[in-house]
Amino acid sequence: MGRKFFVGGNWKCNGTADEVKKIVSTLNEAEVPSEDVVEVVVSPPFVFLPLVKSLLRSDFGVAAQNCWVRKGGAFTGEISSEMLVNLGIPWVILGHSERRLLLGESNEFVADKVAYALSQGLKVIACVGETLEQREAGKTMDVVAAQTKAIADKISDWTNVVLAYEPVWAIGTGKVATPVQAQEVHSFLREWFHTNVSPDVAASVRIIYGGSVTAANCKELAAQPDVDGFLVGGASLKPEFVDIIKSATIKSSA
Repeated sequence: MGRKFFVGGNWKCNGTADEVKKIVSTLNEAEVPSEDVVEVVVSPPFVFLPLVKSLLRSDFGVAAQNCWVRKGGAFTGEISSEMLVNLGIPWVILGHSERRLLLGESNEFVADKVAYALSQGLKVIACVGETLEQREAGKTMDVVAAQTKAIADKISDWTNVVLAYEPVWAIGTGKVATPVQAQEVHSFLREWFHTNVSPDVAASVRIIYGGSVTAANCKELAAQPDVDGFLVGGASLKPEFVDIIKSATIKSSA
C-alpha cells in the first residue's frame, strides 16, 4: 500500500500576523514523526501565505485555501494558480464545502479548478462531502460519487491529488463522523476509484477525513484502514494540532 499519512491544517478566515506567528512557532518547536511517516501541510489565509512560508519549518508544506478556475486577469478579488506557483506555494485546497454551499461552487466548477491548478503544477486537496439532509436521506454515497466523478472526468493523473472526505454536518459543529461512518465512506470511495478510474489509483490515492477532528478522536479515526490522514479546521489553530500529526504513528506501526 505505502500511502503516506497526510495531515492538513485549514486555518480558514482566522488570525492576525501576531497570532499566525504564534501558531508557526508552536509548529516549529513540535516534535513530530519524520517526513517518511507523515506529510504536514498548513493553509493560512492568502494574506499570510508569504509570512508563513518564510517562517515555517522546511519539512512542513503550505497550501492556499482556494484559487481561480483559470489564468488570472480581470477577476477582482481572485488569486490565480500562477500567482501561487510564483510565490512557491505548492498546495491548494479546492471544493471545500463552505465554498460549495456559501458561494455556490458546483461539482463541475470545482472539477475545472482542480484540473487547471494541476495543469499549472500545484498539488490539490480536493474536498467532497454530504450535508446532514443528504445523509439522512440515504444519499451520502451518491453525493460523494458525483463530486468525485466530476473531478475524474477532467483529470487523468491523480498523483498530486489528496481527496478529503468532509461530511458537512461535522464541520465546525463538534459532531464527528464515527470511525465506522468515516471508514464506510472512505472504503466506498476507494472502491469507486477501483471501478471507475483504476486499481492503481484506488490503491495509491490518499483519502483523508475532515470534520471536527481533535486530539481526542484522531487516533481512533487514524486506525481505520482507509483513512489516510486528516484535514483539520479549528484544532489546527491550537497546540493540539501537534497531537493530531502524531496520530500518524498509528498507521506506521500497524
